Amino acid sequence: MWKELLADIRKAEERYGDNLNIPASNEQIEIFKKTVKENFNHVLPNQYINFLKMVNGLEFNGFIFYGVDSSLLNIQSNQTVYGYVDTNEIWYENEHQKRYMFFGESNISWYCFDLLDRVYIELDNPSGTLMHTYTNFYCILEKVLKDSLL
Repeated sequence: MWKELLADIRKAEERYGDNLNIPASNEQIEIFKKTVKENFNHVLPNQYINFLKMVNGLEFNGFIFYGVDSSLLNIQSNQTVYGYVDTNEIWYENEHQKRYMFFGESNISWYCFDLLDRVYIELDNPSGTLMHTYTNFYCILEKVLKDSLL
């Protein structure tokens, strides 16, 4: 379902002469995974990696999903990429937020994986209050993509 929603977003962007980011290459993904492991000791979920293989980060209608950081790419994306590494480093300035892997945000939410409870969650931005839990990354991705199309 998320792929169909992504296709709808692609069509919406094209109506205004814009394009979604190109997918991250396998080489870029491997460098990215290694960097995330070295910097945070996190193993990125396969579902998130599959998303990056379709589109390297997304910004649409106030919703953002982080992608492979521009500093790790050997080519420039056609849109701004909010990098996973750079953004998580910012959120980790608050010690209590190191329990999360941050995948994206909106003006009212953060979309994360809770490393302690082992569940995907939506947190209120900026209070950090738990808003909703999800069974996997695709569920949270689908919810965000649906909301962005409203």
